[in-house]
Amino acid sequence: MSLSQQKSIYEKSLVWFRRDLRDYDHAALYHALKSSKNVYCVFVFDTSILDQLNDKADRRVEFIWESVRELKASLQKHASDLIVLHGRAVDVITKCARELRVNAVFTNHDYEPSAIDRDMHVAKQLKTSSIAFHHYKDHVIFEKNEILSLSGKPYSVFTPYKNMWLKTVNDFFIKAYPVDAYFNNLAKLNVSQLKSLESMGFKRTNLSSMRLPTGMQGGLSLFNDFKERMYRYKEARDFPAIKGVSYLSVHLRFGTISIRHLAREAIQVANTGAQTWLSELIWRDFYVQILYHNPEIATGRAYKAEFEALKFPNHTALFLAWCDGKTGYPFIDAAMRQLNTTGFMHNRLRMVTASFLVKDLLIDWRWGERYFAEKLIDFDLSANNGGWQWAASTGCDAQPWFRIFNPITQSERFDAQGKFIRKYVPELAKCSDKEIHAPWLIPPLRLQELNINIGNDYTAPIVDHATQRLQALALYRNI
Repeated sequence: MSLSQQKSIYEKSLVWFRRDLRDYDHAALYHALKSSKNVYCVFVFDTSILDQLNDKADRRVEFIWESVRELKASLQKHASDLIVLHGRAVDVITKCARELRVNAVFTNHDYEPSAIDRDMHVAKQLKTSSIAFHHYKDHVIFEKNEILSLSGKPYSVFTPYKNMWLKTVNDFFIKAYPVDAYFNNLAKLNVSQLKSLESMGFKRTNLSSMRLPTGMQGGLSLFNDFKERMYRYKEARDFPAIKGVSYLSVHLRFGTISIRHLAREAIQVANTGAQTWLSELIWRDFYVQILYHNPEIATGRAYKAEFEALKFPNHTALFLAWCDGKTGYPFIDAAMRQLNTTGFMHNRLRMVTASFLVKDLLIDWRWGERYFAEKLIDFDLSANNGGWQWAASTGCDAQPWFRIFNPITQSERFDAQGKFIRKYVPELAKCSDKEIHAPWLIPPLRLQELNINIGNDYTAPIVDHATQRLQALALYRNI
């Protein structure tokens, strides 16, 4: 429902924050403040989601908690506050709206099937109390049916989608919402202190020791740092040992930074680095619209239905070795150990480790997708599914099924000096830059000199890449 068609001013409204933890350039907050005399702000630690997390030392929950804390403090500067609830969102949002006697609830779109179902349920409950439910685009630049082919259908190939995206975008789509002009309409209140992580059944992680600032200020500080390096993004982005990427993925995931802000800056800078980075932001929009138009992929279905016939051997021991970073391939192991240690994995490594799991170890891509979903601090269903189906050649615009990354070649190309490997696989630190990529090929006398026992100090390769490549080709060719 568009407020442009609505003449009345609400006496009281509620803004439901979800994956948009900021108080600037925020669509729902802007519309609520502009159309209401008193606006309450609410965030829910949704037990429908939290109860599914097996590891109670979850960096994502801590990142959210820290970002909620900052948002709460920011609203308090305007004599208002953030009401933080703990429970099933479908229940507590409606209860809160009724208790506050608001006329409307405002929120931003979430495109995951379970979130769409949740919002439909909330809207129905609110309607029984004559409370309006307004929702807006905020998480992406273009959504739903805004970018369609000339035949009026959603794109399934990235390049033509990107071309239409670039042709369509203009100042209207990337301008900021001037939230601060209406802060006086925030409801004046002072609620209780934020519940601790521990009181919700979660534990602190190593997040505070990582160089990953949280919240709005954290997102802006990372982006200000990246702006100085954006011009060399195209050349630097594939090398995990150097500071080449933006590190903003988790901030985009939880909305502690505005996608409009980032897209606007990239478009205005207009050098090759900025253009390449803008393409990554467009990929994000692309995968969101793929999920929106194909919700069945959220249930584990292959985007390309013919690949449902793939019969992976799925050896559990190989999968566990991959999870633990004990495959005997240093580049793969370093990447998996980075993920397990930090919750982050460089994008190049996501592609290489995914390819290795599916096409070297012959494990169903869904196993890897689930593992990344548990471990990634920036886990996003659309991007994670899109990335895994790309690597497995089962998705939209995926790499051809016969394209298989060579883990040694990838290592030599993107970590030539072994700096990244040495950081996460310290048992190989004494190897030369040439030796470190395939330590099982080091002559026995040299291994003695290095005091490395392959199979003891470091795992011997659990599979032979050349052999597995042929098996993978046969597996795919058979369908």
